[in-house]
Amino acid sequence: MSAPAPARPAAPSYAAVLRAPHARRTFAAALTGRFSYGVAPLAILLSVNRATGSYAVSGVVMSLFGGAAVFLMPLRASLADRYGARRALLPMATLYAVLLCVLAALAWRPGAPAVLIGAAAALAGACAPPLGPVMRALWSELVTDRQLRHRAYSLDGVAEELLFVSGPVLVGVLVTWAPPASGILLGALLVVAGTAAFVTSPAMTGPRPRSGRTRLGGVPGLTAPVVVAAGAGLALSGVDLLVTAYVAQRSDDTALVPWILGALSVGSVLGGLANGAIDWRRSARARLAWFATGLGLVSAAAGLAPGLWTLTAAMLCTGAFVAPTLTTAYLLADELSPEATRTRAGAWVNMAVNGGSSTGALLTGALIGHLPLPLCFALTGAASLTTAGVAAAVRPGGAPVTGAGVSGAPADGSGTPGEPAVRQPEGVSVTGPRASGASADGVGA
Repeated sequence: MSAPAPARPAAPSYAAVLRAPHARRTFAAALTGRFSYGVAPLAILLSVNRATGSYAVSGVVMSLFGGAAVFLMPLRASLADRYGARRALLPMATLYAVLLCVLAALAWRPGAPAVLIGAAAALAGACAPPLGPVMRALWSELVTDRQLRHRAYSLDGVAEELLFVSGPVLVGVLVTWAPPASGILLGALLVVAGTAAFVTSPAMTGPRPRSGRTRLGGVPGLTAPVVVAAGAGLALSGVDLLVTAYVAQRSDDTALVPWILGALSVGSVLGGLANGAIDWRRSARARLAWFATGLGLVSAAAGLAPGLWTLTAAMLCTGAFVAPTLTTAYLLADELSPEATRTRAGAWVNMAVNGGSSTGALLTGALIGHLPLPLCFALTGAASLTTAGVAAAVRPGGAPVTGAGVSGAPADGSGTPGEPAVRQPEGVSVTGPRASGASADGVGA
């Protein structure tokens, strides 16, 4: 009679992530700096609208700020990869904060020229430090165990979701007793304080310059996480507008919109925590395709909701796929990236989320009023379903999957079948002992 198979070891908890050497201080510092990206956008919008009295100007300024922050992120991340995070991040954060202060001064009172406000906003966005991509890349140093790193990415994604929910709330409280531009100053303070604490963490050694170029096709397998992230961003921005249109058709009380969309955020937090707690047997690439499929199907089905309560439940279910989809995209990009391009890989995924969000808002806004809302929901879900097909059809090396796909485990026994081995990280390193068991929007997060 054969001996029973050994029991599978218990999966590490979220607490184990924060018990890793220097993890708590480093993560808290990064979140402090990233909180600026949850606070600044709404404060800029309110301040510019108050200073110019024009929603059109406010929209242009926000487009300049967001566009510069999002589409230049890979370039800023390349500086962190090339010169080291400690050397690159603090100058960016300082310049970003100074330009935010200039923007706050211009928008403090009505009458400032719109051209100057727009220029200051664009320059500020162009300097936003890539704290999110750097933190996600650093998780591979702080926690080297595969399961623990999976939980670290899930924790990071959930925390980021909470930042972008609580940031506007804080601005709303602040503007009840101070000018909206004070929120811009708060964003400047947060990014400098958080970045300074982040780069002086013991987890960060002196700068170790990295070399190497980054192109989308130059990092093996990056196509799948970038395309799926773009599809998720497009679907989410479309859902935001469609929920607003749905409520306007069914009720005169548009104050219900934030509550319904709040269910999306709650679902994302719960889904992210559940994703991190599960000991997955499937590869990250396979999970990415399944999560994107779920996001597409549920968001498409939301258009069939017969009432507001049903729509709220549909948003809760849709949100349950949001954080797992984005977390897995970041995780896969990190696992497949050479050490010299890890931060830039995360930045490409981040840019894809925000770029997809901008595109989704544009396309969905054009469709509303011309097509029935259920069809608009279906088209929005189809965007995520299409990207799921891309994730399923592309090998980690970038070639289409044929037959059984990628087979076999890595030669060293690490990882799972269908995934590359986890590379030993270099660059930013951890001092002291290793963890046991040895890198939508937000803007620039």
